[in-house]
Amino acid sequence: MSQPTVLRRAGSALIVMLLTLLAGAASPAPAAAAQTLTWTADDDITRYKSVPTTAVAGATTIVFENSAATGNTTGMPHTLTFDTSAEGYNHDVTLNILASPFDTNNGRHQANVTLTPGKYRFFCTIPGHSTMVGELTVTTGTPDPDTTAPTVTGAVSGNRDSQGAYLGSATVTVTATDAGSGVRTVEYQIDDTSWQAYSAPVAVTAIGDHSVQFRATDNAGNTSTVGSVSFRVAQAQQQDTTPPVVAGQTAGTRDSAGNYVGTATTTLTATDTGGSGVARIEYQLDGGAWTTYSTPVAVTTVGAHMLHYRATDNAGNTSAEQMAHFTIVAPPVEDTTPPQVTAAVTGERDGSGNYLGSATVTLTATDTGGSGLKSSEYRLDDGAWTVYTTAVAVSAIGAHTVRYRASDNAGNTAAEKSVTFTVAERGADACPDSDTRDTVVIDGYDTRIPNTDTGNGCTVNDLIAERAGYPTHAAFVRHVENVTTTLVAAGKLTHRQAGTIVRAAAASDKGETR
Repeated sequence: MSQPTVLRRAGSALIVMLLTLLAGAASPAPAAAAQTLTWTADDDITRYKSVPTTAVAGATTIVFENSAATGNTTGMPHTLTFDTSAEGYNHDVTLNILASPFDTNNGRHQANVTLTPGKYRFFCTIPGHSTMVGELTVTTGTPDPDTTAPTVTGAVSGNRDSQGAYLGSATVTVTATDAGSGVRTVEYQIDDTSWQAYSAPVAVTAIGDHSVQFRATDNAGNTSTVGSVSFRVAQAQQQDTTPPVVAGQTAGTRDSAGNYVGTATTTLTATDTGGSGVARIEYQLDGGAWTTYSTPVAVTTVGAHMLHYRATDNAGNTSAEQMAHFTIVAPPVEDTTPPQVTAAVTGERDGSGNYLGSATVTLTATDTGGSGLKSSEYRLDDGAWTVYTTAVAVSAIGAHTVRYRASDNAGNTAAEKSVTFTVAERGADACPDSDTRDTVVIDGYDTRIPNTDTGNGCTVNDLIAERAGYPTHAAFVRHVENVTTTLVAAGKLTHRQAGTIVRAAAASDKGETR
């Protein structure tokens, strides 16, 4: 090598050394953080696996780990993001860490920030992870030293035989959490051999009984007690050549002909006795494309349908196709039309149109909406609403109003209507053979209510007419209710007296078949 070449290289090296020294002098190393806060995540998209809730103000190292070591077995990415806009929170820390078990850091990331007193809101920005949210409260005090060791657990997975042994391989997954300074390391050893750093689930394939021990250490130096899982690995079974068994069950509301009304829902299930397990179920509707089954298949199109289905196991065996056929009919049109109800008043009338002695009100209701008539009701003057079963006779002298309505079985109620009429006296003495006893007596029971003249020569007992013919006991009681209601409205009886008379009528045997 020539001397000029050596000199040039030596000069270049000297320049690089000087630039390095100058850069070091201009940018001193940052001071160590006063505290470390650790967040962890796993396969769940509804919450972080572990989060700190309190901290003190000052330099802080943020650790976010979403790795196999924290229980992420699917490669699901998560973020740790500090909110910089929501009202009521500190906005002086900008942090948005994306972590995945398959990234260059194997899912473990850290950042140095400075926290100030107050509250910080953190969340995951990945769509569908909106429930992963929490708060960190920062105070000005000095944090208590972390003296609590992490919590560490182990789980074993794999295909098992009927005795519980794992066929060919067992996979051990270790999970560690720490609510204080955060998990620093996780270790494991197989069958008391030697401790190794844990970074991903451990597969044990040697045939026989095994014990895997594990432990975790946090950033404060606390180490958990040793945990362990024990299991047996057995020889894998022979190749599975038996296809799965697939079945379907169709459900829904059916009419008298067996057709499904509106919707038919088919649930598919499959079992595999060959040992490899069911890989997937597929279905084909009315000759369409085969589709992977995940949820019950709901069919709503009116007409006849054919649903083919099959299942495939993990060894590649596919069952014979099965089929379900069914017919869907349109559901009946909802009844939103209220019934039609009318009232007719009959009886002997005078020249002024008044009814002499009594008036009979008859209600007629029809329903054209399809659900059918449920009931009709009427209300005499200021009385209560009463279910209509037979024509209503009104004999109290004076003006009256009968209100009425009807409802169908779909819950539709017709608008309230009313009919008004007047009952007049029949001559100077409408009751020539008047019952003039001092008190109102019903079926031998003395109510002690004065048997006053109600007008036109008729007493209360005359209007009650207990000796008249009534088809049922209930009809007699309703008649007494109508009479007393009218007399209360006319000021002939008080509400209390009317109640006493109605109770006496209800307790009597009048109108009952003997």
